[in-house]
Amino acid sequence: MTARAARRLADAPALIDEHGQCSWAELDARVNRLVRALRAAGLQPGERIALFAGNRRGVFELMAAAIHCGLFYVPINWHFSVDELAYVLADSGAVGVLTDSQFAATAAAALQRSPAAGARLRACIALAPDVCPAGFTDFEALIAAQPDASEPADQQAGGPMFYTSGTTGRPKGVLKNQGVPQPIATLQPMADNLVAHLQLPPDGSTLLCGPYYHSAQYAWAFQPLLAGLRVVMCQRFDAAHTLALIDQHRITNVHLVPTQFIRLLRLDDATRRAFGGQSLVRVWHGAAPCSPQVKRDMIGWWGPCIHEYYGSTEGGIVSGIGAEEWLQRPASVGRATFQTEVRILRDDGSEAPAGEQGTIYMQSRSGARLQYHNDAAKTAAAHQGDALFTTGDVGWLDEQGYLFLTDRKIDMIISGGVNIYPAEIESVLAAHPAVQDVAVIGVPNAEFGEEVKAIVQPPPGHTADAALRCARR
Repeated sequence: MTARAARRLADAPALIDEHGQCSWAELDARVNRLVRALRAAGLQPGERIALFAGNRRGVFELMAAAIHCGLFYVPINWHFSVDELAYVLADSGAVGVLTDSQFAATAAAALQRSPAAGARLRACIALAPDVCPAGFTDFEALIAAQPDASEPADQQAGGPMFYTSGTTGRPKGVLKNQGVPQPIATLQPMADNLVAHLQLPPDGSTLLCGPYYHSAQYAWAFQPLLAGLRVVMCQRFDAAHTLALIDQHRITNVHLVPTQFIRLLRLDDATRRAFGGQSLVRVWHGAAPCSPQVKRDMIGWWGPCIHEYYGSTEGGIVSGIGAEEWLQRPASVGRATFQTEVRILRDDGSEAPAGEQGTIYMQSRSGARLQYHNDAAKTAAAHQGDALFTTGDVGWLDEQGYLFLTDRKIDMIISGGVNIYPAEIESVLAAHPAVQDVAVIGVPNAEFGEEVKAIVQPPPGHTADAALRCARR
């Protein structure tokens, strides 16, 4: 995949982060050397590498190498504690670990608790002027040790294994097709089809301003890279800096979440007026419910490039909807995509008619099978039959097949016999200027069983005093 882009784009930038950039030709050569380095370390197709590093070019280079030699990589939340990281390292069975000097201390401590993890490869992307910590191989030295940059033989397609926690218990790894490497020929149509169906320009530029360890951020950045789109990345989201990056790098597509919308909308008038944004073609948002007013404000500012999707780590991109469609059907998350078929089932397993609420079930159109790593019971509980599976979301379909979400089944609050869905309340509160982020939960109540409680994070400049607190009802 990188060779295809290198032949066409050669010296044009392929990856840009806060520490530098590399061209498509350089990327292809480095990926080829990394394939050889991974094989030299004794890593075999089907085995796993843990990624515990920031939004760095080196992470994307390693993912590109792993996906071309049949390895599976495990992107891990860089906010994890030592205990959380040690659990994922052990549970995933990772035999290789990539970190960077920013997170190496946590990685080293976790590896002491999981000595079998990273047994064959422990590499570190050093941030100048830092040096590689003890016990890790310098990432650049790993590449330099393999002088042959030609196309490696016997390639197989690997892929990611994301960990998703749902709402309870330890996180679980999500595997597709039992984590078995696929023919290398599957990579090109996978990346090209995603870019085409997301309506991304084939020679565009992607901005990654969220953590790649989220499956959506990964899909909207790494898959376009494989299809030949340049990727610009930053470690942390800053609203004003994001606008500057879009204009500076002529960004054509970006994935955002509703919280990022809110922070963009709260920028001062001068900063917003200075933003051009003419390069933007597609701005996709998802991963959490978006307040209708916030979305209308973004469409009013950025125009019809705003598109929404509904998806999950397990189900991929389930549905999608454009700005004009959404304005006609506010609150819908669109119709089923090329990746997934959607069905609404009642509690007894029968199919609900249009307009009736039920549990959302999905089925991969490609025949991919979902499996939770090391948890056969969770895998079985998520399935209805052999192919239909659910992540516990609740919703309904209209007569035209547009999907409307209600909430997660497990999040539902039952108060006085009435079903209350936190997402609806969160959507209203999130639009308030004194609210930066909010989570609505149910807490015990002697009379009603449960009552609604909102946990609010105020933005800078707002004090969390009694005047901001919601009165109990």
